[in-house]
Amino acid sequence: MAEYESVQRGALRLKASGEAPAAARRKKRKDKDKSKIRDQTVSSKKQEEEKRRGLDKRTPAQLAYEKMQEKRQMERILKKASKTHKQRVEDFNRHLDTLTEHYDIPKVSWTK
Repeated sequence: MAEYESVQRGALRLKASGEAPAAARRKKRKDKDKSKIRDQTVSSKKQEEEKRRGLDKRTPAQLAYEKMQEKRQMERILKKASKTHKQRVEDFNRHLDTLTEHYDIPKVSWTK
């Protein structure tokens, strides 16, 4: 029984139940802290944009090339989107009709 004399008696205290001890309580931030945080985030966003501009080491020719690539890609997309599936099949069939018989698939006969 001597082993159990050092045990603390009473209700079990959990962190979530009741009020936390004074040392564990967090202080609420004031409006000044919030405004400082907002200012810092705005200034950091501006700095990131400036860094991006500074890190962009592409030449004017490279920028023009990329711009033209995007333009051509958009034209291709619009061209493909303008035709329906039925129109594409008809165009493909017309193309196959213009080919010579050399490209025809040979007939396979099981009897001969």
